[in-house]
Amino acid sequence: MLRKLLFWLALPAMVACTRLAAPGTDGTAATYFPAAGKAWQRQAPAAAGFDEARLAAAVAFAQTQETTQMAPDFSTQEEIFGKLLGPMPSSRAATNGLVLRHGYIVAEWGDTERADPTYSVAKSALSTILGITLDRGLIKDIHDPVAQYVHDGGYDSPHNRLITWEHHARQTSEWEGELWGKNADFIGAEAFGKGERKPREIQAPGTYYEYNDVRINRFALSLLRLWQKPLPAVFKQEVMDPIGASNTWQWVPYPNAVATVNGQAMPSVSGGTRWGGGLRISARDEARFGYLMLRQGRWGTRQIVSSDWVRQATTRGPVGPDYGYLWWLNTEKKAWPDAPAGSYAALGAGSNTIWVDPEHDLVIVWRWHNGSPNELIKRVLAALKS
Repeated sequence: MLRKLLFWLALPAMVACTRLAAPGTDGTAATYFPAAGKAWQRQAPAAAGFDEARLAAAVAFAQTQETTQMAPDFSTQEEIFGKLLGPMPSSRAATNGLVLRHGYIVAEWGDTERADPTYSVAKSALSTILGITLDRGLIKDIHDPVAQYVHDGGYDSPHNRLITWEHHARQTSEWEGELWGKNADFIGAEAFGKGERKPREIQAPGTYYEYNDVRINRFALSLLRLWQKPLPAVFKQEVMDPIGASNTWQWVPYPNAVATVNGQAMPSVSGGTRWGGGLRISARDEARFGYLMLRQGRWGTRQIVSSDWVRQATTRGPVGPDYGYLWWLNTEKKAWPDAPAGSYAALGAGSNTIWVDPEHDLVIVWRWHNGSPNELIKRVLAALKS
């Protein structure tokens, strides 16, 4: 009788585990997906194929690499990026991160539950929203001009009329105009690199790559107009809730970034934190997002974004650096020489990194660190035995 009672008490957990399990892509019987909340299973380094001492040394190295770019109280923000449009928190966490193997946590350091600004990692979130937009048929083809779908004046000029959704995703749009008080041709103190950018002639859309937050913010506004609801609500419903993310993340708009959609005022978010606001998220939630990409857009039995989109988003374009659809790539093995050519990452200033390695079934999240993530990547890979 007691044995039967214990069975029925355990049944709900057994069913939950069954729902999360799905056929593996690496020859195993099932792929692990962490349940929602903090109940994320850990695996001993040796069981995950690591040399324990070497992995511990890699983590110890990471803990010494606190960023010197971003002050702990963000007091250098305007000095680096120019006049703020949105709010910044009063402080941030110290360097922190996780290493996932086959979805299990094998290493973790620092405060990985604190929701901090993640800067341009938000661009990769926008990329995923674009993929879901295409999956849903709200956009018929990524090569369609945005002007076919958005009629708010932002694409009326002969130049802007040629811009496609793909141009925005590859940062080759060359969109001309002003948005939320910032012009797309910002130079001087507003330029990334503190004044290193020089004025230049505008090029035809699709022919010239430029990392440009005004144009990405224009892209976000265009997605808002398609969904007809704020993008944080889209990201929550379509991505973050299904992958079991916490409720601590938020996507903070500039106070003046408000658009009228169907007669209602709606906030439009940015693709970074250059001018304040932006996506604030914990390392653990970023690890879930990276793991979603590692699993080709699938979480448990649900395909959240199509595997075709993940493949396209992580394929290099014809113009610019080793870059996909708002994801940084390693095709030429220049970004991270010690990493596989098929690895890719969401990157933000600070530095903030979500690195995904399909070859070794790895995800590394590393927040607030100095220098290239290659220095940690090579140490983690050197610790792998199988």
